[in-house]
Amino acid sequence: MNRNEIVAELFRLRDEDYALMQAKIIPTVSQDRIIGVRTPALRTFAKSLSQDQDIEAFLAYLPHPYFDEDQLHAFVISLEKDFDKCIAKVDTFLPFIDNWATCDQLSPKVFKKEPEKLLPYIQTWIRSDKTYTVRFAIGMLMQHFLDERFETKYADEVASIRSEEYYVNMMIAWYFATALAKQYERVLPYLEEKRLSDWVHNKTIQKSIESYRITDKQKAYLRTLKVRKTKEKE
Repeated sequence: MNRNEIVAELFRLRDEDYALMQAKIIPTVSQDRIIGVRTPALRTFAKSLSQDQDIEAFLAYLPHPYFDEDQLHAFVISLEKDFDKCIAKVDTFLPFIDNWATCDQLSPKVFKKEPEKLLPYIQTWIRSDKTYTVRFAIGMLMQHFLDERFETKYADEVASIRSEEYYVNMMIAWYFATALAKQYERVLPYLEEKRLSDWVHNKTIQKSIESYRITDKQKAYLRTLKVRKTKEKE
């Protein structure tokens, strides 16, 4: 299928109510760019397109006019089985991502098989000046380096980020809340020593308290670590 045929199929799959809902939760994307295709339908479409010889032309058509094209692009890349080809496609696509949804949907399966090859790319992405490239890098550390491969040096990298971008700071908080669920004793000092910005610090505690993976005893202690604003700051 060529790009025009792909867009025509996206409009055929359109759900206008869903488009309106997406416009509300993805404020960085203008409503006229949202077609409104539900995620299961996009995944099914991406799976069929991943075998299409013409798909490379669609992937090269950047920036995509429609948000749903970005979503489809992310799902197609996520199905790439060759690590080197996948990395090249991710590197090309990342600078064009302009919203949290596409960023978080981009999750290549092949990365799980070769995380050590992925690590140098993460370390490059995390130093980017692009909001969603940094968010993606943090997300990859969260997905692939919080279990048996966890090392505090990765948490150090995330903790050192200082950003004015909401979607970067939210991902940092998400990273540390997940890290607390998986590596509580090793990650707790980042809060005890206040190594995060105040907003990220408190958001991490909030997300941790909301998590079923954190014990009641741990939640009670985390509450005592919350940064309280002074009257001067207020």
